[in-house]
Amino acid sequence: MKYIAEYRDGDLAQKIAARIRDEARPERRYSFMEFCGGHTHAISRYGVSELMPPNVRMIHGPGCPVCVLPIGRIDHAIHLALERNAIVCTYGDTMRVPASEGLSLIKAKARGADIRMVYSAADALKTAIDNPEREVVFFAIGFETTTPPTALVLRDAAARKVDNFSVLCCHVLTPSAITHILESPEVRDYGTVPIDGFIGPAHVSIVIGSGPYEHFAEEYRKPVVVAGFEPLDVIQAILMLVRQVNEGRSEVENEFMRAVTIDGNLTAQTLVSDVFELRTTFEWRGLGEVPYSALRIRPAYAAYDAEKKFGLTYRPVADNKACECGAILRGVKGPTDCKLFGTVCTPENPMGSCMVSSEGACAAHYSYGRFKDIPVVTA
Repeated sequence: MKYIAEYRDGDLAQKIAARIRDEARPERRYSFMEFCGGHTHAISRYGVSELMPPNVRMIHGPGCPVCVLPIGRIDHAIHLALERNAIVCTYGDTMRVPASEGLSLIKAKARGADIRMVYSAADALKTAIDNPEREVVFFAIGFETTTPPTALVLRDAAARKVDNFSVLCCHVLTPSAITHILESPEVRDYGTVPIDGFIGPAHVSIVIGSGPYEHFAEEYRKPVVVAGFEPLDVIQAILMLVRQVNEGRSEVENEFMRAVTIDGNLTAQTLVSDVFELRTTFEWRGLGEVPYSALRIRPAYAAYDAEKKFGLTYRPVADNKACECGAILRGVKGPTDCKLFGTVCTPENPMGSCMVSSEGACAAHYSYGRFKDIPVVTA
């Protein structure tokens, strides 16, 4: 298949990896963060780390939308289903994320709550149209990739006057999270998470373009290479990052030229801007409160904002103390550094969000057997 089979060529992967081994200078270490969960999945699935020389390490970032969802937001959705008799619709992985009091959406469903897995925001709107006597809430999560479909559904609901439909909006923004990581004490002050560059996300960049990453290259002197999700995409991006570091460059390069442009999808951006506005702050699991890192529904669509419609007030909830998901999302630890990993915490019985989604670092390592010691790279 075009753009798939040729990007999984094992012989070519070995040749590119050999170039990395040749060009990576033995006297220094290279630490690159793949922000996107899709890249984490690809790295584990195809054994990309095993092809790298010992001094080239990948650090997992907080780019899994399910993983960064804080407990308090899941509690909101459970409250609406259990106590307000709403039909709550959401994506499949979100159903299994642990929440307060040992609950999750799927466990709340087992208690009698009407919680439904949907494949799209449009499915949630159809559910509302088909059930006019019930309130239907779409629990919307994700980065810039899934935000335009939610915006489109909100616009359609308003146009069709589907008054029993609303959205619990938890859409978050990639550039703000990268800035937060670069400003974190682990990166800026302590040096416990050295980052020499980033592999920029694929699907997100299709929407927002490669332009927004220029800020990180210019101000923080960190190169960014936007890459696709296939193994050759990732390996080529690592080679491009190694070359930038060796040459003292900090630029935004686009490996994923077959899908990503500088400006991105302007139509989608306009739609999102019409329906959503920035929140001043939003809690991320593992990162805490991150300024201007999420979206809320504009006043023009307030009738379809579940937070306002049901008078919800957000309260942060602490994670399971034994779970290292927060540290893993910040790049401070790897999956195998968690004592729960692979024992009491498995994809069938996740104790933390990183083990829920296939894009989560823990789930990826568990699913593809990457159990060998993966040390945290120090300066």
